[in-house]
Amino acid sequence: MTKKNNTILFLIGGTIFNIIVTVLCFIFFLFIYGRFLYPILPEGSLEWFLPANFVASIVASFLIYRQVMKMLMKKVNMDKYFDPIFTRRRPPKK
Repeated sequence: MTKKNNTILFLIGGTIFNIIVTVLCFIFFLFIYGRFLYPILPEGSLEWFLPANFVASIVASFLIYRQVMKMLMKKVNMDKYFDPIFTRRRPPKK
């Protein structure tokens, strides 16, 4: 496999991982709300909780993804296996 293929597969895997973590965080926060907060909060609190839950899930998944990436970067030499994602293109030689 080439570095470019490795990079594409890594990005696809990272995206799938991030989506799964976001869904799991959403379900976890919803469980916490239903178990502990719903009985004490007034009626209609779910209306503001769901958007807040969604945003909190995205933030939590970003933080988890960042920590996983830091650990992975310490263990794996990224330059050896992956192409840089953003590079400047050199102008063609005349």
